Amino acid sequence: MIPIAATDGLLALFARYNPAIWPAQVVAYLLGLVAVALVFARARWADRAISAILAACWLWVGIVFLGIFGREIAPIVAAVEGALVAAQGLLFLVTGVARSGLTFRIGAASYAAAGGLLIGYALVLYPILGAILGHGYPRAPLFGVAPCPTMIFTCGLLLWSGPRAPKYLLIVPLLWAALATPAALGQGVIEDAMLPISALFATALLLWRDRGTTASARPQVHPA
Repeated sequence: MIPIAATDGLLALFARYNPAIWPAQVVAYLLGLVAVALVFARARWADRAISAILAACWLWVGIVFLGIFGREIAPIVAAVEGALVAAQGLLFLVTGVARSGLTFRIGAASYAAAGGLLIGYALVLYPILGAILGHGYPRAPLFGVAPCPTMIFTCGLLLWSGPRAPKYLLIVPLLWAALATPAALGQGVIEDAMLPISALFATALLLWRDRGTTASARPQVHPA
């Protein structure tokens, strides 16, 4: 997260940012709900549409929030972070839209539950906790237009991907969790404590799940 000298600097940034982009927040939430619904759809284009929604959210956060608004506070840091976040959006475009290399489905119950928990946290519990902690709208980071809830939501959807998720899609969430968590918690955005948990949790589960897939896919050699 952008290092901000003032104690309330991050929340003050959101207080300026959210009214300026309204109603982008509503559109982002609708797109998030559409992405969740499409996981259960059988349309052939659903996987590409979900990847396109994720790409749009990450590109918006990287270009608009960090690249434009973030530079008001820390121009160089915001530019670097914006490029990193936008790169994740491009990865979703290339992998999931251009190459159709991402599929989304509800798999084993444990992964379905874990993914649903992170998605529900990002869309519902995250803003509720923010309001309880005293930084509700317009000072609230919101899904699709702010990096942290978008990252948590993405980790949840990746747990609904299959049969094998490209592991490079986890690099930016892990980096962002490492960069953003100390600054966010220092600014009082306690709901961002879920950032490292979601990134590490999703990574560990996907590595374990796909390790099992690889082992089961190996050809069996029987003695003559």
